[in-house]
Amino acid sequence: MPRQPTLVGNTVLLVIDIQASAFMPPAPEGQGGGIPHVDDYSDRMRRALEVIETAREIDMPTVYIQEIHRKNNIDYGRELDGSEGIHCREDHPGTAMPMEITGQRPEDYFVPKRRYSAFFGTDLEILLKGLKAETLIMIGGMTDVCVHYTFVDGHQHDYHCRVIADSCGGTSEAAHQASLNAMEYLQEGAVLSNEEIIAIMKDSVKAAA
Repeated sequence: MPRQPTLVGNTVLLVIDIQASAFMPPAPEGQGGGIPHVDDYSDRMRRALEVIETAREIDMPTVYIQEIHRKNNIDYGRELDGSEGIHCREDHPGTAMPMEITGQRPEDYFVPKRRYSAFFGTDLEILLKGLKAETLIMIGGMTDVCVHYTFVDGHQHDYHCRVIADSCGGTSEAAHQASLNAMEYLQEGAVLSNEEIIAIMKDSVKAAA
């Protein structure tokens, strides 16, 4: 197959798990600080705000994804079998959506989830069909967990998937890069920088004018 254009048809921005904890000091053990992350994770999430702002400027639909678990821990499933502790529980301050930082608006779309992939057990696929989406741009965290699994499911649903490397943060730099490599393997040209995607997003509006 020839390499596909970066943006094909209707494009939707997925803001994956950019939650209050991204902009807060590390939470104490047992209070939501259950996931390791790269040292500059907060800086990467602030960089992601540039992509959100560009989407707003060009009227691109934006879907905010939130991982959230019940406070009795009933819906973690196998998530705690590996390296992660209790995280994103509904009674933890860091689980909230930081609308005052991200600029999330009532007219934006919102999808809560109980598992890593934004497609699993949610209405995301119904929403994307309603939006007639063909391309998904992904920012947020973690690169090697929720972003990666959402990308794979999007790929298997036949979406053109794009991930913005410097607007994502992983559980480690090695894991971040390994997942970017895996996503690029699935779709050539999938991994882009902030500078590249913002220029392409703005150019898409000019081309449509």
